[in-house]
Amino acid sequence: MTDVVRAAGLRGLPALVAALGGDGDALLTGFGIPPSALESDDAVIPSAAAARALEAAAAACHCGDLGLRLAGQQNASVLGPLAIAIESSPTLGEALDCVRRFLFVHSPGLSVAEIADPESRPGVVGIRYAGSVPLSPQVADLGLGLLHRVTTLLAGGYGLRSVHLPHPPLAAVSRYTDYFGADVRFDQPAAVLRVPHTLAATPVTGGGNELLREVALDYMSSHFPAPGREVADRVRHLLTRALGSAPVDLAAIARQLRTHPRTLQRRLADERTTFEDLLDDVRRTAAHRLITQTDLPLSQVTAMVSLAEQSALSRAARRWFGEAPRDLRRAARP
Repeated sequence: MTDVVRAAGLRGLPALVAALGGDGDALLTGFGIPPSALESDDAVIPSAAAARALEAAAAACHCGDLGLRLAGQQNASVLGPLAIAIESSPTLGEALDCVRRFLFVHSPGLSVAEIADPESRPGVVGIRYAGSVPLSPQVADLGLGLLHRVTTLLAGGYGLRSVHLPHPPLAAVSRYTDYFGADVRFDQPAAVLRVPHTLAATPVTGGGNELLREVALDYMSSHFPAPGREVADRVRHLLTRALGSAPVDLAAIARQLRTHPRTLQRRLADERTTFEDLLDDVRRTAAHRLITQTDLPLSQVTAMVSLAEQSALSRAARRWFGEAPRDLRRAARP
């Protein structure tokens, strides 16, 4: 099946090309992309055509930093319904979790993930932007540039340490450092923003509308099943609802899905995950929200994430976040 992306991802490109002396509409048409599609929140186009159009525009306009320029003119709205969930999130951690889980709504071939720091510095993690195929240089600049811009719009300065890009500089290095406001390193294995591990606790300006966020997430869950992740998404949804109030063991979830536990395990394995991984991820998300956004006693947080003892929460928090729950809560309270 052809990999696709929302046409809105190129929104602003015709005007940018025109400002550089080219014909943006003609360029898009030459790659089979109707210029009107860019103003739609629903239209999709082949990802390969979008990448070729970006590279061709950069070459025709002699503009190596075209991807960065386009990213600087966009905002989260190009992501369609995902934008609502992002902007309604209370913290950057939960906003990035929305992106991680639902970026496939924008394009099934793109992904964002938190990784260990590529430079192995303590207190730093990486946010990796990747594709199902290697990213073209302009696509890497546009994607990572937009991720940086949206994060900045959500919370202002967020302590960006440095940037890794998987290609040589396409324009003066100073253009990159001016855009990101940080050191940029080229010809790296992946496109990565290196950020402080406390980023997840940073409040989103004007965010925190839990009702609107849940409506957006439910809409995407019901209307856009993740490719190859249908069972995993259903299990995640059931675990989220049951956490702290109902059994969250494999047998209980299998009963709700009217299947045998072994069958459920096999189906999850087919989707390259496990029940234990999904439960751990749901617990991590809930624990982070309860620790950083509430003043609930940690003993109550323990119960609300379906752990038996507070010591289990402490061990899990150190594994998830690199610090004890009390330290995580303290860091979230400036």
